Amino acid sequence: MAASVLDITDLHGGYSSGADILRGVSLSVGAGEIVVIIGPNGAGKSTVMRAVFGLARVRSGRIRLRGEDITGLPADQVVRRGVCYVPQVANIFASLTVDENLDMGAFIRRRGVAEAKEKIYRRFPPLDKLRQAPAGQLSGGQRQMVAMGRALMLEPELLLLDEPTAGLSPKYMDEIFNIVDEIGAAGLSVLMVEQNARQALAMADRGYILATGKNRLSDSGRNLLANPEVGRMFLGGEGEGDGHDMQNGGGGVKSDGGDSESDGRDMQNRDSHG
Repeated sequence: MAASVLDITDLHGGYSSGADILRGVSLSVGAGEIVVIIGPNGAGKSTVMRAVFGLARVRSGRIRLRGEDITGLPADQVVRRGVCYVPQVANIFASLTVDENLDMGAFIRRRGVAEAKEKIYRRFPPLDKLRQAPAGQLSGGQRQMVAMGRALMLEPELLLLDEPTAGLSPKYMDEIFNIVDEIGAAGLSVLMVEQNARQALAMADRGYILATGKNRLSDSGRNLLANPEVGRMFLGGEGEGDGHDMQNGGGGVKSDGGDSESDGRDMQNRDSHG
């Protein structure tokens, strides 16, 4: 594996004083790697993201960024260390234009904002002609591009993406996956939670499968796709199954209550970077 950017070790935690959602999760992301987390509803996938970004309570375990312990740091300090987060919902300023959203993404940049914006428009061509359009009036795929572009304005070292293709049309789903692939190829490390397990694993360097807040399996994306156990549990058949997403194919993997992650769902309403 490439030199480690993110290391999570034996993470336990959740939200407020409720029961732990994470019950010993460990994972790592190497430099320039795309790492995907998949699992059934309630497995703790999104909670891992929020814990890294300082939006979930960590009771025990450690989160290290390039060797520095960032466990429990507030989100603004995590951003300043080169991490940006795109939540699944509430991830744009709907009343602001596309261009203004990108400006908001550059809130700690002191120079090079205009150049960074032009780079974003080149990476997301559909946004180029929508610069002055209110972001809230865009399609779901276009809004997701705005959210990702806003996070990339800071040129982070690690990008956290929480289900970036949820609810999108097949056209925009493919576009978002292609963009994530390009971002990884350019050297950015990506940790992504994704419901479309087949496509996500096909592009991932490595994948982790969580169940009931714990690691269930980990391997290269290609090996997980070919794994008959993964196929039976999460892809609707044998390895390289018929593409049913993991949330509908839990096949015997006990979920931790289905809605167990909803304790912190209001966290998504913080319009964090991104």
